[in-house]
Amino acid sequence: MLAAMAGAARAQERRTRIDVQHYRVEADINPRTQSLSATVAVRFEPLEDRVSTVTFELHNALNVTRVTDSKGRELQSRRNAPDFTVNVMFPEPLAKGKVETLLFTYDGRLTGQEESPIYGIRFASIQNDHAYLLYPARWIPTNEYTADAFAALLRVSVPDGFKVVAPGLDTKETAPGRTVYQFDFTRPSFPASLAVVTADPVVVQAGGATQRVFFRGDSAAMARAYGEEAGKQMAELTALFGLPPSAALTLVETDPNTPNGYAAPGLLFLSTKAIGKEVNHRLVANQAARQWWGNMVYPATRNHIWIMHSMARYAELLELEQQSGPAAVEAEMKDVYVEALTVNEPPISQSSRLEDYSPEYWAVTSAKGTAVLSMLRFAIGDEAFRKLLKEFPAAHAWKPVTTADLEKAAELIGQRDLKGFFIQWIESTGAPEFKLEYTVFRTSKGFRIMGKVSQDLDTFRMPVELKIETEGNPEFKTVDVVGQQSEFVVETFGRPKKVTIDPNGRVLRYSDPMRVAVAIRRGEMFAEVSEFGDALKEYQKALDTNKNSSLAHYRVAELFFLQRNYQSAANEFRSALDGDLDPKWIEVWTHINLGKIFDITGQRERAVNEYNLAVRTKDDTQGAQEEAAKYLKSPYERPAANF
Repeated sequence: MLAAMAGAARAQERRTRIDVQHYRVEADINPRTQSLSATVAVRFEPLEDRVSTVTFELHNALNVTRVTDSKGRELQSRRNAPDFTVNVMFPEPLAKGKVETLLFTYDGRLTGQEESPIYGIRFASIQNDHAYLLYPARWIPTNEYTADAFAALLRVSVPDGFKVVAPGLDTKETAPGRTVYQFDFTRPSFPASLAVVTADPVVVQAGGATQRVFFRGDSAAMARAYGEEAGKQMAELTALFGLPPSAALTLVETDPNTPNGYAAPGLLFLSTKAIGKEVNHRLVANQAARQWWGNMVYPATRNHIWIMHSMARYAELLELEQQSGPAAVEAEMKDVYVEALTVNEPPISQSSRLEDYSPEYWAVTSAKGTAVLSMLRFAIGDEAFRKLLKEFPAAHAWKPVTTADLEKAAELIGQRDLKGFFIQWIESTGAPEFKLEYTVFRTSKGFRIMGKVSQDLDTFRMPVELKIETEGNPEFKTVDVVGQQSEFVVETFGRPKKVTIDPNGRVLRYSDPMRVAVAIRRGEMFAEVSEFGDALKEYQKALDTNKNSSLAHYRVAELFFLQRNYQSAANEFRSALDGDLDPKWIEVWTHINLGKIFDITGQRERAVNEYNLAVRTKDDTQGAQEEAAKYLKSPYERPAANF
């Protein structure tokens, strides 16, 4: 019966597909009572015939009091709290393509403590001195979240002394004790985010445009620096992605419990925690890139949202390269590839199955998507790739895009068939593991290498680099690897001493070191949510592959330490010191943790020795030297047990 009901529900969802075109929002925000009351007109077009019910997502804290149609008739509506939806039933079925308008009237309190439509993440809060209502909070009736773009006219009333910032051309009018701010955004996008502020903005001229920054409290000291960074980033990203929808940005501080950043058209919302005491260059780059990717160009469905997330993360990597150099990007890309392989299912093309903002969601849509972009850059070449980044958003401005659109553009610009590439990396799961066999022959002109690349994916096809170490300078050749076995012939002038496949790690693939890194990352993900048993299993997988992995031993030791199993923790910390010491910071932090164990067990002399060993490493990763110095002065005391 339950299966039948679920099937019926899915069928109903298929029958109620609509395209929202425009919102007209009349909202009153009362910071004193932390309340919102709104009347919202939603204009939409049914995409299928005989639609009798439409479904919108709406925050559960908002109580719908009335829904009427374009004829003024009150319609029956039903709240479904588990999935934050409101179903509206029509007396007569709607015809496909015939535009209809619904008028929702609702109110409620949004203190920030209510359950969010995205579990555990705050997107809406009305406080006495500020407020923010972000699109993911579903504070307006929402259809096809992040995929059904719309135009909007927002009219927001606030008490005297408060101001409203939102996307669109703005005007205001006054009434006794209140001010009504109006914002008109006429292009299809996602302009349903706003903030209520009290202070005037810090105005910064940077990047050839005016940036406005609304930060509060301690963060206010960082306002000018962030305004300058936003202007710089927009100028640099314009060179990369082409003309932006607007070079001028408004930056607004939210709260510590919100996501680090959220981008609306012309607005960047940054959390108090992310603002910090130094400019977060990577965060600004990521969020600024979303002015193009996610706001000006948006996914046709959530299965194509990987394009937006990966482009934003790619911009972040370019900023990292500028700040810290190519070596930092190389290390970061290794981490990206590891994260991409932590999730086996689903393929990118089915990412809508994943919970929004979950680690799995970001691993697939952001990390794996970024890996795909990196491989695409290698497949079509740097020049073609940069041309793609600039021409694609211009060609699809204010339009929905699909992966097929990106594939077509990449094929046209790169002048090569990429069907197999996109089938492998977007529509399929898994990653290859290369095996290389080769023989070297002398020829009249030098040397010939005849070899074979084997891997286990039938659909795999892409160019792969070979590095040939010779008696002189190394030579690099590119071969096409197609299917499970691909033979190649390469001519060289110098005598080949060693041939390495994919020497720069451009291909998302498995190897023993990668399996170790992926298992450790999965273990860390489990440990972060206190699933210690599952975390230990993953760390053991890493040790089964490489028993000398210092990082795996260190992570196991951390688990034992948290569980107060100090002897086992000490054993694993010792194994970490006896391992490959990769990464290098393991040495200093292992000595610090051993010192803590000896302090806990009343062996102060041994503890001091370990802290001194930590100091002698001169490694200050994550403040290690300050930590060691602190416990040299006074013994470590373990926190009280919470059980």
